[in-house]
Amino acid sequence: MTETGAQLFARLEARRSLKDIEPRLFPEDGGPDNGEVVELHGLEGTGKTELLYHLLCRCVLPVAFGGLEVGVVFVDTDYSLDLLRLVSILDNRLTAGLSTSSSTDNSEEAGLRSCLSRLLVVQCSSSSQLLLTLHFLETSFSSRPSLSLLLIDSISAFYWLDRCEGGESVAKQEEKLSKCSELLGRLMRDYRITVVATSHAIRRNYRGPTPCPASCLAPAPAPSSSECDRPFLCRPWQRLVTHRLLCSRAEAGNNMATAVGSSKDQRRRQVFTVHCTSSSSSSSSSSSSSSSSSAKTKTYRSSSFYVTDGGVVFI
Repeated sequence: MTETGAQLFARLEARRSLKDIEPRLFPEDGGPDNGEVVELHGLEGTGKTELLYHLLCRCVLPVAFGGLEVGVVFVDTDYSLDLLRLVSILDNRLTAGLSTSSSTDNSEEAGLRSCLSRLLVVQCSSSSQLLLTLHFLETSFSSRPSLSLLLIDSISAFYWLDRCEGGESVAKQEEKLSKCSELLGRLMRDYRITVVATSHAIRRNYRGPTPCPASCLAPAPAPSSSECDRPFLCRPWQRLVTHRLLCSRAEAGNNMATAVGSSKDQRRRQVFTVHCTSSSSSSSSSSSSSSSSSAKTKTYRSSSFYVTDGGVVFI
């Protein structure tokens, strides 16, 4: 496949690295670099969405307000993007930044519009639509070098649907997501974008695939913590992930924090924990052989946060 002039320009144009997107989440050697994938994994109600909004706001906010001032594409597969919540977080952070200056309400509104202009939202309702959307987005990545981050909420949204449509064949069940993963890999290589995706913890039926849609979609008992942590999506996706963040509620006894603020705002808040595992490849070659081997080096980081009206606050 020949490379177009726009693709060459986008590939050679320096895209903003997101290694400093949130130092409190990732190990000391930094967060995701260009062409890397972050997976936020956990049960429902473990803070994944709020963490995703936090990273989104960090990217679209101006540098003067502690942001990175880069473009973001948000692929909403759950149809759950809460724009009012997102605007509320942005508004709180802009207000906090403007509190020390003599700026007017007009400048705050202009700042909010500027932040939202860096956000492109698309929605999908199936794996086939997700695949077509990623093909469509290639044009945006090639023509807009400012787009540095691709958010997918969530990459596991169509797991049960694909499983039912695939019948008894595991290859058929994973075919669409595998194609999406392969396309994502090419987009990251060609355009040096960073990908952050959420995935929901799912209890899998390890006794074998069930072709009946009714049994596929039936609710299952809550999975154990070991099942929550286990990767379950297709191998091509798992190979892409370089930073895996396991999100959970803090255990009883250490699960509440007191909010910092006036006496009126003092209240106990739910604390969430995030355990990050970052993988990096290191190649080593033998002097007696021309072949080289690649080994994965893993680093770890744990952090905690609670959620306020103004977004995530790390402890």
